[in-house]
Amino acid sequence: MEKEQIIRTEYSDIMQKSYIDYAMSVIVARALPDVRDGLKPVQRRTLYDMYELGIRYDRPYRKCARIVGDTMGKYHPHGDSSIYEALVVMAQEFKKGLPLVDGHGNFGSIEGDGAAAMRYTEARLQKITQEIFLGDLDKDVVDFVPNFDETEKEPSVLPVRVPNILVNGSDGIAVGMVTSIPPHNLGEVIDAVKAVIRNNQITNRELMEYIKGPDFPTGGIVVNKDDLLSIYETGTGKIRLRGRVEVEKGKGGKDRLVITEIPYTMMGANIGKFLNDVANLVENKVTTDIVDISNQSSKEGIRIVLELRKNADVDNLINMLYKKTRLEDTFGVNMLAVAGGKPETLSLKSIIDYHVDFQFELATRKYRTLLNKELAKKEIQEGLIKACDCIDLIIEILRGSKSQKQVKECLVNGVTEGIRFKTKASEKAAKTLRFTENQATAILEMRLYKLIGLEIEALMKEHEATLANIDRYQDILNNYKSMARVIIKELDAVKKEYAVPRKTGVENAAEAVFEEKKVEEMEVVFLMDRFGYARTVDKSVYERNREAADAESKYVLSVMNTDKISILTDSGRQHLIKVLDLPYGKFRDKGKPIDNLCNYDSSSEQVVAVESLQKLKYAVLLLATKKGMLKQMEGIELDVAKRCIAATKLNEDDTLISVELLGEYEQIVLQTHQGFFLRFPVGEIPMKKKNAVGVRGMKLADDDFIENVYYLTAGSDAVALYKEKEVHLNRLRIGKRDTKGVKTRV
Repeated sequence: MEKEQIIRTEYSDIMQKSYIDYAMSVIVARALPDVRDGLKPVQRRTLYDMYELGIRYDRPYRKCARIVGDTMGKYHPHGDSSIYEALVVMAQEFKKGLPLVDGHGNFGSIEGDGAAAMRYTEARLQKITQEIFLGDLDKDVVDFVPNFDETEKEPSVLPVRVPNILVNGSDGIAVGMVTSIPPHNLGEVIDAVKAVIRNNQITNRELMEYIKGPDFPTGGIVVNKDDLLSIYETGTGKIRLRGRVEVEKGKGGKDRLVITEIPYTMMGANIGKFLNDVANLVENKVTTDIVDISNQSSKEGIRIVLELRKNADVDNLINMLYKKTRLEDTFGVNMLAVAGGKPETLSLKSIIDYHVDFQFELATRKYRTLLNKELAKKEIQEGLIKACDCIDLIIEILRGSKSQKQVKECLVNGVTEGIRFKTKASEKAAKTLRFTENQATAILEMRLYKLIGLEIEALMKEHEATLANIDRYQDILNNYKSMARVIIKELDAVKKEYAVPRKTGVENAAEAVFEEKKVEEMEVVFLMDRFGYARTVDKSVYERNREAADAESKYVLSVMNTDKISILTDSGRQHLIKVLDLPYGKFRDKGKPIDNLCNYDSSSEQVVAVESLQKLKYAVLLLATKKGMLKQMEGIELDVAKRCIAATKLNEDDTLISVELLGEYEQIVLQTHQGFFLRFPVGEIPMKKKNAVGVRGMKLADDDFIENVYYLTAGSDAVALYKEKEVHLNRLRIGKRDTKGVKTRV
């Protein structure tokens, strides 16, 4: 019995190799486009499958479910969702500079609406896709490779005649790398390709005379023109985009701002977010010049209207939109693509170089195929012409032969054995015949009507045309300039038929500067009830309704409208709310829950203290927890920009129960759940930082906890109620911190 052969290998080495194999598979076979056709495998396979199914631009639409199913079954066994998503994107005019699929039905909208299910939608190829992407597949211009189960053949790349990777752009996330290539204008890209063909030494700077910059289907304006050269040279960088805003005159001398074009990055849900952001700016009184906002967008294009007050500062408002919303955004460029079987970050020039090399390769294979076809035709034509000259002899051979094989042997090799001839001269002439195999086959298949005089003339003209084609194809294949002229001519034809004017402007624009109107500083009263609903009212309003306000509100604070409200919770966190963010108005207004104004969550934490940040930061705080931990802390530590921070550190299973501004308090009294009271000087509690737990204030039994904390001033006569019995706190014996205290009798 043979011993089992076990190869011992380091586990980390196996994992590293497996991960690298997986990463390269994702990079090459899924996520990144090929620099030659600008397509990812799923896009290439979908288009080829539509080509195979005969779903042409001039034929009826076919169900997308049929296309997806066929593609998945034959070429892309990675799930139907990825195929359908790729199909949908290729049909969306607002995402692609050059849509490759003609969709029929609901294929989504620019505002983020998804496409209908694939059983409801239909599609076919666009004319440009049929002609420019798939037109030469029958001319042996690209290699075909086996599919995943080796039952079908698929093209390794499509013979695209324009640099699709630039025209349509691309985006994708691979393992450890990402690609983000912006779309460009077809006409400009074609001009750049022609320039490279004519002068291979052209620079990126010179190419930018033809390609002004990206051309997004949503329009907008590129405002950092000077940065584009660096982006095109390195393949990476950031493009600043702005939407296009127009000013329209309304009724009564009022202006309105109309957004007609948006940044490419603002598509989808970000349009709705933009509307909400503008509404929040108005609500938070960042501007008071906008009275209404409406989205009037349709299939015709984007139209977002902002109604303004009379005499509004239009320029300042436009700058506000650029500064505080996504109407100005950045597009991160990373021109990463698969080139030569590996991922590579490419410059503009190198992308076009790869494309030009690919075009010359396609043209070489195309015209070699066409040349071979013409040479085959020439061979046949010359055989038929020669046969017409000796047609009588050939008929004699046919009549005197016993089989087709015998005739062929005579026509090709001059073998006359077994053939009956009328004369010796005919036999002698037959021995001199030297047709090729193909010519002999053509002669045998020739119909008698071909012997008509006019047909012979037509054959001669056809032969002359074939010879002219051969000369032309040989010239193209052997002469760089001739091939370049052919490629340029084809590009000119594409440009003439499919090029459209540029949609995106390119310029250098100054940084948007928005001057916020200074808020008039005034004193207001903050009111918050026990349910967490908060609001502010004018001080005079509060004075008129003081009794009702004090009775209905749990927290009443006199604050400046430029201040912030600090909310300290039992979880040890501080939540900050700008006073300006609070509803301001009538006394009987309910207000807003603080859950909606900050990160406070009423379901998981409880409010311990509420105070003005201005007052808080100049005070010393005394903090007490349920487990009896105490500390003093400077309030200035809570003066931060963040809306939510940890105000103190807590031990596990501990909660904050008391926060007090120390002020004139000299003593503290801790009361436990079991009725123990401990009174001691405040001075025994040390000053600590906010990230410190503090010190133990009182020794507690395992099942006991601090229930109440009382603060005493000199000469105060404070009374606490424990189980309906009054406890005079000033009569308690003064003890030491970290002792048990005394138990009250009930």
